[in-house]
Amino acid sequence: MVSYLLLKQAHVGVALLSLGGFALRGWWMLRGSVLLKRRMTRVLPHVVDTVLLASGVGLAVWAQLNPIHQPWLMAKLVALLAYILLGTLALKRGRTRAIRTGALAAALVVYGYMLAVAIHHEPWPLPA
Repeated sequence: MVSYLLLKQAHVGVALLSLGGFALRGWWMLRGSVLLKRRMTRVLPHVVDTVLLASGVGLAVWAQLNPIHQPWLMAKLVALLAYILLGTLALKRGRTRAIRTGALAAALVVYGYMLAVAIHHEPWPLPA
């Protein structure tokens, strides 16, 4: 049980690190900073997100959670795909500043949704 709790704490910590890094890169994108082009800025997020994904998979395996039988986990995975797509639009592929800004805002909303799903274990954790 201790190992599961350590893995969960690592997952939460890396999730917050990932969010902070994404928000910082989003801020740099809005400001037109050259820091976005630095090698570490391009490589480190992939390392952090790989650890985040691996810890999430580890938690699911440890707890024997199957996304097909856990609607909240499936919702989180679908939201993760949306977050990745929006993040790519925000930081790389958006053709205009308006598209990048909108994608950044949408990605942050999706991240908030994923956080709420993770906390409440409900596919729609917000009040109706």
